Amino acid sequence: MTVTTPMPLKYLQAYPEGLQDQVRQLIAQNRLTDYLQQRYPDRHEIQSDKALYAYALSLKQEYLRNAPNIDKVLFDNRLDLTHRALGLHTTVSRVQGGKLKSKKEIRVAALFKEAAPQFLKMIVVHELAHFKESDHNKAFYQLCEHMQPGYHQLEFDLRIYLTWRDMQTAVR
Repeated sequence: MTVTTPMPLKYLQAYPEGLQDQVRQLIAQNRLTDYLQQRYPDRHEIQSDKALYAYALSLKQEYLRNAPNIDKVLFDNRLDLTHRALGLHTTVSRVQGGKLKSKKEIRVAALFKEAAPQFLKMIVVHELAHFKESDHNKAFYQLCEHMQPGYHQLEFDLRIYLTWRDMQTAVR
């Protein structure tokens, strides 16, 4: 009797083995595409950095009025998913005259231009939550859930989407 090692799912490694096995089963049955299309049939229409900025700003105004202003929001072709960067928030500090000025930026991986609207919102919500909570702690995830009900399921499904994308790339 040979023991086979389960197929590694790099985007789902932090999840329980049982959930990973369910995803492996969908892959083995060629049902992963159906799962994603059934749950997330639409693609968002935000295609420019200007539209992404307006979108992030509207979410910030709705949920985080007292958080620092957003100076820049853009789709970034250089974000590397191998380092688990779906999006990135940064504070850039510069000395101008005798004052220290800081600018808040959000960058979203450009591959999400083609994603479902729920996935884009989940990423933007995640990065906005870092304006209030720097660590991935309980308060951080409560804020994410407040801004995007069902946040945890969306994050899981987004990781399934990334797995699916990798499989599509491997086929080409």
